[in-house]
Amino acid sequence: MTQNLDKLPIESFKRVTIDSSQAEKISKPSMSFWQDAWLRIRKNKAAIVSMVILVLIIIMAFVGPFLSPHEADTQTITHANLPPKVQGFENLGFLDGVGTLGGKEVNLYEMKKVDTYYWFGTDGLGRDLFSRLWEGTQISLFIAFVAAAIDMVIGVIYGGVSAYYGGRVDDIMQRIVEILYGIPNLVVVILMILVMDPGIMAIIIAITLTGWIGMSRIVRGQVLKYKNQEFVLAARTLGASNNRIIGKHLLPNILAIIIINTMFTIPGAIFFEAFLSFIGLGLQPPAASLGTLINDGYKLMQFQPHILLFPSLVISLLMIAFNLLGDGLRDALDPKMKD
Repeated sequence: MTQNLDKLPIESFKRVTIDSSQAEKISKPSMSFWQDAWLRIRKNKAAIVSMVILVLIIIMAFVGPFLSPHEADTQTITHANLPPKVQGFENLGFLDGVGTLGGKEVNLYEMKKVDTYYWFGTDGLGRDLFSRLWEGTQISLFIAFVAAAIDMVIGVIYGGVSAYYGGRVDDIMQRIVEILYGIPNLVVVILMILVMDPGIMAIIIAITLTGWIGMSRIVRGQVLKYKNQEFVLAARTLGASNNRIIGKHLLPNILAIIIINTMFTIPGAIFFEAFLSFIGLGLQPPAASLGTLINDGYKLMQFQPHILLFPSLVISLLMIAFNLLGDGLRDALDPKMKD
């Protein structure tokens, strides 16, 4: 081995010097937590597609009623139960106004001498389903977002106070939660709606009566996890007040789990509102929501399937998109949860 080394010329060896100022230089710019989460969620195609679908549905919920030439509440009995008809599709074999009457396919627009277009058809009272669908979607989304926001606020405050102060405070607050959790949710909701006048406010209150319990339990677990860690103990040792510890140290660390849980709460509220309206305990006619529209379409499913098709399609897209987006946010904001 020594003989082989002796034969190597000195020119084969080169001294390598490293500038100490460049030794620990970061080659890429540093990213914040939210920037890193955005890069992760961009790689999730299902979450991005769901986000686009949700944005389009929300935009249509507000813009859709103004696109149609027909008012949502205008009743024209002579235009009742018309199938969908879109200008320019008459010769393509669909959305051409052809429906079934007496077992035969006929052009109902020509038979009833209707010279206007109803893009999603009409219901039994001759109301435009396109306008009613987007107005109903608007109401359902409003109820869901307000209920989810109230659930988030109450759940975060209740769970955070219970876990942070602990001891007897935690025992009393958790016994209250256990009592509420033991009562069937549907029974509480039905009783509240029967006591109050049916409407948007009654549904929101009914959904939020016990909807915050799940959020409070999650927040309580997270606060119990973080409140005795070193950074919180250090802040307390330096004289930080309870409000500062909660606002500056605990909330930022549990914010991701709050957002994720809220994203799963919204589709649950949409479905629950639709369920209440479907069984007749939600909004009352002539008000429209996805639940009331599905209830109207269910009664005529065999003869006028278009009345059921469009609201069912919208609520299905909302449920799937919110859940897929929630999964994507969970993986992006808290990658450890994926394991």
